[in-house]
Amino acid sequence: MKSSWLSVLVVKSIINNATKAQRHQDTQRLINSQMERFKPYKTSIWAFTITACILSIVQWKVEKPMILIERFIPYSGWVMIWILAFYAAFLLSKMKDPSQSAKWRKYSWTFFSIVFFGQLILGVSGYEKFLMQADKLHLPLPALIIGGPIYRGHISFMPILFISTVILAGPAWCSHLCYFGAIDNLVASTGKPVRKGIKLLWPLKHTFLFLVIVSALLFRFYNIPVSLVTALAALFGIAGLLIILTISKNVNKMFHCVVYCPVGTLISYIKYINPFRLYIDNNCTECNACTKTCYYDALNTEHIKARKPGQSCTLCGDCITSCHVFSIKYKFPGLNPKQARNLWLIITISIHAVFLGLARL
Repeated sequence: MKSSWLSVLVVKSIINNATKAQRHQDTQRLINSQMERFKPYKTSIWAFTITACILSIVQWKVEKPMILIERFIPYSGWVMIWILAFYAAFLLSKMKDPSQSAKWRKYSWTFFSIVFFGQLILGVSGYEKFLMQADKLHLPLPALIIGGPIYRGHISFMPILFISTVILAGPAWCSHLCYFGAIDNLVASTGKPVRKGIKLLWPLKHTFLFLVIVSALLFRFYNIPVSLVTALAALFGIAGLLIILTISKNVNKMFHCVVYCPVGTLISYIKYINPFRLYIDNNCTECNACTKTCYYDALNTEHIKARKPGQSCTLCGDCITSCHVFSIKYKFPGLNPKQARNLWLIITISIHAVFLGLARL
């Protein structure tokens, strides 16, 4: 009798343990299935989280409201943080697909420039809430990121912001964040770029960079009035616009950004403090199809033979899907090419979204 009861208890114990094990397996399968559902949105979730965290810190810690809408409606900055975080997630979901990346980069960059200049125009028209520092306004010219601190003799907010983006995302300033570059991109991309490289590219780049640095030093040394310096800087900017509307349009390459802009030249060198790279692997057939997609003059015949995009490359990634054998890839230490590209997009798009929400300088 005792043995039969013991047998029953043993059988019950086995059944209970088997039931628990089955429940555990079912729970694990449910968790895994839920995780699989969210897997395609993993990068978007990262972009959402980073954007929300950075803007939340700005909203919470900075005494003067930096998130633009907060200056008009108290506490509305928290709503804008959610909107911008969702915007970052949405944009990343589109650009994660290499075949859609070039299109959405163009859309988002143009939108960024419209928002920037729209806020700036409203700010200088008397609505000073649109400006970050109305008493320290400077011309919205990329060249002044270099020339301004040299002339004034001290570092201001913009150079710090600029260097920070280079450290985090390499040359992304020239492909996603520069308000002037978006105009050059819009005009140059109306047609396919010519395959021939720009003649005297580096001598011209160095000349314009040298001109800006030496001019700023001379203006400071001879105490040239700010009004005159501002007028000369405005002429430099107008010349840049004329270059965009003529040369960039004719050659379908971003001549302003690649040749004329001293910031573009500076980035060509200092971008190497960032570990992200673009390379061409040995599967390349040298068909030169990618040369028709690069507006930065970074994929000419010599670059393809060297299996390395030119120094003016901004990691924009527009060229990736043009390669029939998928030879053009991102590189980051410890990651495979897909992971490297996704990480670069997360960082770059998060910065882009954060910049959108702030008042203009």
